[in-house]
Formats: sequence, structure tokens, C-alpha cells
Amino acid sequence: MGSVGLLFVGAVLFINGIMLLGWVEPKSAAPMNYFVGGLQIITPTYLIFTANGNADTILSAAGLYLFAFTYLYVALNLTFDLDGTGLGYFCLFVTISALVYSGLNFVHFKDAGFGVIWLYWTFLWLLFFLVLGLKKESLSRYTGAVCAIQGWVTAWLPALLLLTGRYDDYKDQLAITLAVFAVLVFGGLYATMVRGAKQPAASSGPPPSSHVPA
Repeated sequence: MGSVGLLFVGAVLFINGIMLLGWVEPKSAAPMNYFVGGLQIITPTYLIFTANGNADTILSAAGLYLFAFTYLYVALNLTFDLDGTGLGYFCLFVTISALVYSGLNFVHFKDAGFGVIWLYWTFLWLLFFLVLGLKKESLSRYTGAVCAIQGWVTAWLPALLLLTGRYDDYKDQLAITLAVFAVLVFGGLYATMVRGAKQPAASSGPPPSSHVPA
């Protein structure tokens, strides 16, 4: 069941990412955040209630609420045009929690694939904190690009592997590939979108929304 929710996390990350890039009107992204936020409430609640006290199942399911509350917070901010500061500092809480979950996946669950994926999410939610909580608007478009890409590589791809029963066959290769991909792609994007943008250049497209992370 969790893999189904992960598939649609990919969709909302992609939508929110391209919204930050200015390709989608902010209010038009609100429904997807409500849909996926609601799904990510139902999924872990079901998993916890049917876990029969299994501590590992409960531990894994509890992490899903971090994303559920993020998406619902985003949806409310977009719907009511709220200031993004509170959401930004919630993203700091998620950042710290995601780092812990990454360590748990590496050490406790022996799952390097999701260990790396949780590191991706740590990085992404840290960017949300910087953009929303600390108002580092120069990182907005970069954050949008990272968010949109992560929708595919940290959610859609592993969800399909899980749904087809192939994740265990490829999780180690996935971990290595994602680690290399992050350094090359996100490093390259930073050089072109953040450092490169510091050079005088004409602005292209509308400014991204300050309300929305993933």
C-alpha cells in the first residue's frame, strides 16, 4: 500500500516543482496537494492499525506523515494565500527527521536504496526551509528543478520497482546510481541556475510562488 502512495508522491513533487519554476499557476497545484496529502494520511494510518504492534512497520509508516502534512500545508497556503514562513520551519523539522530516517534505512533496515532516497528528501526539504523559512528567494527556481526531478527518481521509479516486485533486485544499484546522479545533476543545476544567475541577466518568466514546496 505504501508503494501506491509513493507513486503519487512522484506526481505531487513534479507538479510542485514545475510550479516553483513558474510553469504552473500556484492555485492550480492546490488540488493535487490535497489529494496526495489525504492519501498520505490514509496510507500510514491503515498500515499502523494493521501492523499488529510490529515496531518496524509502525516506524516506517510514521515517516509518511511528514510528507502528508507538508502537502496539506502547501494546499492550505495556496488556497488561502498564507505566508510561507510557518511551512518553511515545518520543513526544517522534516529535514532533521528525514536525516534520521536515512540513517535508520542504512543501519537498521539494511536498505541502501531508501537510505539514499531519504538523503535526497533531506536535501529537498532543506531547500524548502531556506526558500520559505529564511526567504532565500535566489534558490526558488533551483529548488523547483530539484523538486521536479526528485518526483521521478525518488518516488515514481522506486514505486514502480516496488509494485512490480523488482525493488530488492536493484536496490543496491539504485543507491549507487542515485548518489552519482545527485552529485552530477544537482551540482550542475546549482552552477547554472544559482551561481550563473548571479551574473547580470534578463529575467525570464514570472517569479515563482513563495508559498509552495513539495
